[in-house]
Amino acid sequence: MSVRQQELALVVLTGRLDVSTVSVVRERLHAAVDAGTGLLVVDLSGVQSVDVTGLGMLAGTYRRAQAAGRTMVLRAVSPRVARLLHVTRLDRVLPMEDVG
Repeated sequence: MSVRQQELALVVLTGRLDVSTVSVVRERLHAAVDAGTGLLVVDLSGVQSVDVTGLGMLAGTYRRAQAAGRTMVLRAVSPRVARLLHVTRLDRVLPMEDVG
């Protein structure tokens, strides 16, 4: 039997994820991707709203994580954000856990 410990990084987002905030959030998420290995958890429990720019940024960060050999998962996704991910079919691309 072997036990493999995976490094975990947690990024907690709050407020709005829209055109006015996406550049700062993108910079921080990309830094988190580049700084580690293993699982990257993006906690959306404090996110009030997301627009198409925010969705694109999350998808781009997911692609960047994959290219770096990392796994990214969205955690604590509100029903409103989950519905938006479903309508845009990003729920088929972006892994989610703890969907409210």
